[in-house]
Amino acid sequence: MDGRPSATVAGDVPIIFAPARGARLAYQVFGSGPATVVAIPPTAQNIEIAWERPEIRHMFERFGSFCRYLHFDKRGTGCSDRRNRVGDIDERVDDLRAVMDHAGIQRAHLFGLSEGGPMTLLFAATYPDRVAGLILFGTGASMHPPGMTDAQIADRRERNRRYAARWGTPDSPVAAGFAPSLVARDPSFADWHQRYERLAASSDSLEDLLELGLAMDVRELLPTVDVPALVIHRTNDRVIPVALGRELAAALPDARLVEQPGEDHFAYAGDVDGWMDELERFVTGEVRSAPVAHRARPSVRVRTLGRFAVDANGEEVPVSSWGSRRSRQLLKRLVAGRGWPVTRDELFDLLWPEETQPHRLGPRLSVQLSLVRRVLHGGVISDRESVRLDLDEVATDLEELYQAADDERIVALYGGEFLPDDRFEDWSDAPRTAARNRFASAARRLGLRALGAGDVEGAVDLAERLIELDRYDEDAHRLRVTARLRSGATAQASAAHAEWASAMAELDLVAPPLSELEPG
Repeated sequence: MDGRPSATVAGDVPIIFAPARGARLAYQVFGSGPATVVAIPPTAQNIEIAWERPEIRHMFERFGSFCRYLHFDKRGTGCSDRRNRVGDIDERVDDLRAVMDHAGIQRAHLFGLSEGGPMTLLFAATYPDRVAGLILFGTGASMHPPGMTDAQIADRRERNRRYAARWGTPDSPVAAGFAPSLVARDPSFADWHQRYERLAASSDSLEDLLELGLAMDVRELLPTVDVPALVIHRTNDRVIPVALGRELAAALPDARLVEQPGEDHFAYAGDVDGWMDELERFVTGEVRSAPVAHRARPSVRVRTLGRFAVDANGEEVPVSSWGSRRSRQLLKRLVAGRGWPVTRDELFDLLWPEETQPHRLGPRLSVQLSLVRRVLHGGVISDRESVRLDLDEVATDLEELYQAADDERIVALYGGEFLPDDRFEDWSDAPRTAARNRFASAARRLGLRALGAGDVEGAVDLAERLIELDRYDEDAHRLRVTARLRSGATAQASAAHAEWASAMAELDLVAPPLSELEPG
């Protein structure tokens, strides 16, 4: 735990705050055992107040008996900072990584509950080296069946609005709908849960969360989630139909489905020890194998000058690792932004220019962002409006060129035009021109210094690189001809002058006569 506070289940469990971008995320760690389980929050919760109910405490104590257990409140909910608006699925991937990093957890089993399922799957597809296994309870790759029409989405949105308006009030349908067996056994649970709802999220935040849930769909990524998975679903779940759990288990490469009798959606309601036995068997079976050594985050560098490539620890990432052409295009656009935000609308237009239903593009962009993050081992910062490259985690030759302080370094870095295969893309014009101009200015200065120092071949080499970049560059032509004359290579000087004259003629201009060019 790197000296951070911890506690046993029997005592008071402290709230720890992990710094994330623009927020503090509240989490708790408790229990002991060879395995670590990190719980991914459902729509809204409060990890501090949850301990008040004996049913929830029993579930926590059961976890703590065989593993180290971490749970946290997502941004904008529970004990986490509430001044921020809630984050979308892409932000939540970054937030989970921030919490795990702060807690010193390199690798864990992820326990995805309800609305937390799609984000759990997205994280596993993005950072497979940090996931020992998945436990997916009462969830699916999406919170709605595939192929919903616009009318069905509009109806779901209206129902969500009414649901959020009743949140935390005596009219709230949550307790009876999500834990019917518990309400039947203990009617006081409904009153307690209304207070819990108010301490978990405001009605406005809940409506926002439900709206974001409509856009969560990671079905496309399921074949890439190559970690063991245990899918647990109650057969008569009133909230998330078991069909979505069956679909999820069938699509994952290595998954086992456990259907449990019951209609409760909340994990802690109904027969808890039944599914807990399956979970403990799954988790402890995994960690009896050889422990995974801590792996440092690789150094990642993106090359864009002359050609596009990504190097991780000095080795080029093969094209087969990308998963799609769109993910490569997405990264190119982010590199061109140099760490500045690129709006999601612009990315939609770039990656899906023919799409006529833009409201469906959010989940698709999340898939592509996951592929990029997987290649970069992170390196992307996103929110609900925009996406940008994290230059603290990813180096680019373009940024190195901008930051270089001496001419030698600038010339060495410039391996060619910025993304030559994308020269017709409007977004690539500005960085391409800026990089070219920075190189050209440095190369001219170096060429003149080389000529003055008697390094004729060095001057010629720089002049020819400038001419290759711009065949109408008069200064570069003059430098090459002068250097050839100075070395006494008159035939080469004459040929270079003829090329200069030809280029100028195309512009209806005249190059100065060779006889007027002084070799000294």
